[in-house]
Amino acid sequence: MLQDQDRIFTNLYGLQDWGLDGARSRGDWDGTKAILAKGTEQIIEEVKASGLRGRGGAGFSTGMKWSFMPKEVGDRPHYLVINADESEPGTCKDREILRHDPHKLVEGALIASFAMQAHTAFIYVRGEFYNEAARLQAAIDQAREAGLIGKNACGSGWDFDIVLHRGAGAYICGEESAMLESLEGKKGQPRMKPPFPAASGIYGCPTTVNNVESIAVVPTILRRGPEWFAGFGRPNNTGTKLFCISGHVNNPCTVEEEMSIPLRDLLERHAGGVIGGWDNLLAVIPGGSSVPCLPQDVCGDMLMDFDALREVKSGLGTAAVIVMAKEAFGRQTDIIEAIQRLSHFYMHESCGQCTPCREGTGWMYRVMSRLVTGDAEIAEIDALEEVTRQVEGHTICALGDAAAWPIQGLIRHFRPEIENRIVSRKAAIPAAAE
Repeated sequence: MLQDQDRIFTNLYGLQDWGLDGARSRGDWDGTKAILAKGTEQIIEEVKASGLRGRGGAGFSTGMKWSFMPKEVGDRPHYLVINADESEPGTCKDREILRHDPHKLVEGALIASFAMQAHTAFIYVRGEFYNEAARLQAAIDQAREAGLIGKNACGSGWDFDIVLHRGAGAYICGEESAMLESLEGKKGQPRMKPPFPAASGIYGCPTTVNNVESIAVVPTILRRGPEWFAGFGRPNNTGTKLFCISGHVNNPCTVEEEMSIPLRDLLERHAGGVIGGWDNLLAVIPGGSSVPCLPQDVCGDMLMDFDALREVKSGLGTAAVIVMAKEAFGRQTDIIEAIQRLSHFYMHESCGQCTPCREGTGWMYRVMSRLVTGDAEIAEIDALEEVTRQVEGHTICALGDAAAWPIQGLIRHFRPEIENRIVSRKAAIPAAAE
């Protein structure tokens, strides 16, 4: 269990002052100039040594990603883009950072930008996060007035500024290249890769795109040392992590815990356990709506990290844990209908650029809608699974995968329930006719 002295986000619940004075009292902006004095290469090496992997879902090494940026700044300036377009259903961690601990993000943006020789960082905030964007802008203004960013940031000799950009509520803009398109004033649609953003990102310049949590933890890692951060979790799955727990638990919450914590411990220690007890658990979506669900028999000793969840054909994603009980609030949980609702979301949010996604998401949703009522044939289950395979991996961005994986998880673990729904429907038709 993570001890209080090891928590990075010490104002996660907004119980203290979010402003600059409160942030400084909690250790933010302490010795930032000395951190920058380490130089770009040492900062990147320490972030690599910490084992920090991207907290936005992909789980790629953050330090490695930074190292892809050109070592020298040529005719094209370097940029950092921070992804605060938190639109994944079930995910609600970045918004807590924006409204309660914004200075961690501002300081992290300065350090990360310096490491990549970027004088400007863009923070792309989800359009619905009106209050969070206002809070973050206030923190940016406070830091600028105090000389922590702007000309000669923190007295380091490095000029740095932040531009806050509010999106318009499009889920697809959470994909890094669609976000760059949107920042440039274009329609938010993903770009073909290569070139990757480190070679040609925003305005055709070298760019790195990172998640809010990935950037916000960097100052603490560099203050306390990469070995401290790497001491939590399992090898290759290190550090602390914000987990968003929602659904059928007694105490839904966002909590910071160490990586590789067992799922059952996480739910019982921080979320008050599953409604009706562990035996009432039906399934868990462990990493936001885009990863496959897992049934109760898999969840018992499941570790919450990238590698353990990949081994059971799911994923940590954003660590948004969505819990479904067999029965809650006086009704049975219909997991087929739950996945059908997710199918509708991905159909609605597809940008339409790729044919497999544009056509496939609608097709999958319509079949899922018939499976909810049982108005289908058994053979259609295999046909649906085959279509998910034709969509998965055949689109420019990962939205096609995100639409396919929840359905694959449902068929993999709950096929008997789907078949029973179809059989019961067919049996009911003659009875109704009589």
